[in-house]
Amino acid sequence: MSQPSSQANRIITLNLEPNEPRRLANLCGQRDEHLKLIESRLEVTLRNRGNMFQLAGPANRVKAAANLVEHLYREAEATELTPDTIHLFLQESGIEELEEDSGDDSEGGEVLIRTPRAVIKPRGLNQQGYVNSVRNHDINFGIGPAGTGKTYLAVAAAVEALNQQEVRRILLVRPAVEAGEKLGFLPGDLAQKIDPYLRPLYDALYEMIGFEQVGKLIERQIIEIAPLAYMRGRTLNNAFIILDESQNTTREQMKMFLTRIGFGSTAVITGDVTQVDLPRGQTSGLIQVLDVLKDTPGIGVTHFSSKDVVRHPLVQRIIEAYDLFEAQQEADDRARREARAEERRQLQAAPRAPRAEDADS
Repeated sequence: MSQPSSQANRIITLNLEPNEPRRLANLCGQRDEHLKLIESRLEVTLRNRGNMFQLAGPANRVKAAANLVEHLYREAEATELTPDTIHLFLQESGIEELEEDSGDDSEGGEVLIRTPRAVIKPRGLNQQGYVNSVRNHDINFGIGPAGTGKTYLAVAAAVEALNQQEVRRILLVRPAVEAGEKLGFLPGDLAQKIDPYLRPLYDALYEMIGFEQVGKLIERQIIEIAPLAYMRGRTLNNAFIILDESQNTTREQMKMFLTRIGFGSTAVITGDVTQVDLPRGQTSGLIQVLDVLKDTPGIGVTHFSSKDVVRHPLVQRIIEAYDLFEAQQEADDRARREARAEERRQLQAAPRAPRAEDADS
């Protein structure tokens, strides 16, 4: 099991009551797999004898681990715990940000998004910061891999804003580029063409509002779906606009989209800069705009990583494996370029053999 850091260590002893063997077995998991998962993710040591638990490690992590164990024990009474549910509870605890977190709760209050059919609680400090950024900035970027909740939370924030009459309508926008496909080559009318691309947004809306109500709001154009190309020439006032999969925008499309935003509107742009489907040689508008606007005040940017993934824990490990693989590929490519450059320098520096006419003279 992992060894805690010797810096600012703390030991906490817990006596979990009531002492119920079935709940304790559910909490610990087979061969203590749940406890081992908590240990490895929170970087603490965790020992137990019956319902007595001792935790040791850095003070802020031990405190988080103790709170988590107590919470899981309460859940274990009525819920069958699995490594997947432990993973989600760990995400909710904000474990990855504990090193930067001083331990105080000066931000205050729990971050919740209230929609007609669900109250959504962001998992982890990065998701909470993202939601706060969306609430406090007119333009926001959520950048990161799949499964980090960036699109789902944007839809939730849009539904909440509509429900509280902060905006009059919601616009769901995506570029119609997916693995080289374009709208003109797809069957059906506009809605049928872009429905497959917007399915994740629909699924979130159905969960938060309900299937029938979503249909009614679309009929009344309070919720509007549109491919990005159809945004040209419009000015969007009092609207909550979500541009999803924005890594597949061109530079011109991104500029066009950002200049459509009118008074009383909020825009959230989500994307994953590692998943660009644009034709080879075409620069992603998302990649460019992050550089163009990096020093512009009033714009919120949240970067997610594999640590923020709230899907199956394997998704997090898959993303991390790809990140390592791509980093190694980039390092190998750089080494090959440097080797070729060095060969060229050596060839240029080598003395030339005398030409035949020089020898005759």
